[in-house]
Amino acid sequence: MKHIFIINPAAGKNKAACDMIPKIKSFGETKKLDFEIYETKGPGDATEYIKSLPESETITRFYACGGDGTVFEVVNGAYGRENTQIAVIPLGSGNDFIRLFGKKEDLLDLDIHLNGKPTELDLIKCGDIYAINQCSMGLDAEVNAKQSYFKKVPFMTGETAYVASVLYCFLKKVNNTFTIQIDDGEPYTQDTVFCVAANGRWYGGGFMAAPLAIPDDGLLDFIIVKKNMSRAKLLSLMGKYKAGKHLDWDCTTFVRGKKIKLHCDEVAAVNCDGEKKYVNDITFELAEKRITFVVPSNSSYFENKSSEKK
Repeated sequence: MKHIFIINPAAGKNKAACDMIPKIKSFGETKKLDFEIYETKGPGDATEYIKSLPESETITRFYACGGDGTVFEVVNGAYGRENTQIAVIPLGSGNDFIRLFGKKEDLLDLDIHLNGKPTELDLIKCGDIYAINQCSMGLDAEVNAKQSYFKKVPFMTGETAYVASVLYCFLKKVNNTFTIQIDDGEPYTQDTVFCVAANGRWYGGGFMAAPLAIPDDGLLDFIIVKKNMSRAKLLSLMGKYKAGKHLDWDCTTFVRGKKIKLHCDEVAAVNCDGEKKYVNDITFELAEKRITFVVPSNSSYFENKSSEKK
């Protein structure tokens, strides 16, 4: 097996990545691995690098060493390649997708990824890209689009930048009128705060948008929050939303399915695992069992999933 560590040198505001490189070198040499380290040069570089590599008859395991943006790029580079696996070493400030598999501090040991269990996970198709965690349109997508601005402010972590962006967008981007169609159901139009299509549970640096999502169950979790309250009321509910206690709100629609189509007469932001674009129409669709993910050996993911089904 070939092991390729894709490192975002800016992860963790540079320090985390710098600290990890010598650890990987020592680990690879001690374990006598066939390994390489690749440091990304800028946005999109991880995807292009992986795509540039020749297909291999043996398994290649790509380790996304960074935050959710690095994971997104590695997923889109690895998608469609034979004999490919991905693992995640969380070095970013948010690390939302990997939260389902354990705490950040417990997932930095390289041995647990080397000895992890390869598992086929679903993805979300969003146009010509694929998300492994969550896609959305509405307030939260507008927040994501604005978050990149706040991340540049000194001393702001992924979570504080998200909160600052939320406060800004509450003043500017709360009202959205969407036409929504889930699977083959009838389209309907309503004033909507946001609509999330989820494969994982967290986004935005710790907001549990989809508290019941399981990324290998062959379904997406759709969470749609209707705009039927004031900004002040909505803002007062953000703590509950962050904690994942919003599925029973009378303004929340929660269903599972395989595809959701959204239309907005005004151009609106779309969030695909942190990647942003502006459209009138978008479809988030299940891509079932399309990526092989290495579940860390110390993760309780399988046990937790079994207990939740009971």
